[in-house]
Amino acid sequence: MKDLKKVKYIIFDQDGVIYAPKYLKTLFGQVSSRMTDYIALKLNVDKVKAKEIQADYFYKHDTSLNGLLINHSDKIDAHEFLKFVHSINYDCLEKDIELREELLKLDIEIFCATNGSKEHAINCMKKIGIEDLFEGRIMDIVDFQFKPKPNPESLKLMCDKFKIPTNEETVYIEDICKNLTSETAKNMVKVWFSNDEPINNIDKYKDVVDYRIDNLALFLKKIRLLKEQ
Repeated sequence: MKDLKKVKYIIFDQDGVIYAPKYLKTLFGQVSSRMTDYIALKLNVDKVKAKEIQADYFYKHDTSLNGLLINHSDKIDAHEFLKFVHSINYDCLEKDIELREELLKLDIEIFCATNGSKEHAINCMKKIGIEDLFEGRIMDIVDFQFKPKPNPESLKLMCDKFKIPTNEETVYIEDICKNLTSETAKNMVKVWFSNDEPINNIDKYKDVVDYRIDNLALFLKKIRLLKEQ
């Protein structure tokens, strides 16, 4: 088990990590529905077919958008897609006082790496009450040049920009196990925020995951107390 006492940096995923998996069905469910609508409109197919395409591209190409850009670049505007699918209601999210307090107590550099849009990440963080803690420290799919995680280039761009070491000084937290397989994250402390999403075959990725958590604030507290010893 990798030593958490050495940690000086944390890279958080957004959906299902900075906001807990319990909100995924409500919040990301809206995003998914908007994706279906967008695909149906742009590819001129019914919603059943659009949903099939959406799921197929997600599993084959890591995000539905990436699949659309690979297979239908003449019909898809990536920026338009991101704006359309993230035009949702964020009211289900609540202030997370415990998470904010633990983030403030940590003597650690924190960052957010998301396959979604920066606007979406900020909107989520505002509802939780932590957006000020990540100001200027978010990289999204646009910053990743539309190469979604786990493409090693996406995380490398972030580490290069912010001078984040790719060793055990850095914790990388994801809700999708596959994203932890990024070659850039090979020597980081890799953490899976557990959930029951179908994409997460933990048996397949068990050798990649260093820690499995179900409460982000408690995990941050664990890191803090270990470092204070």
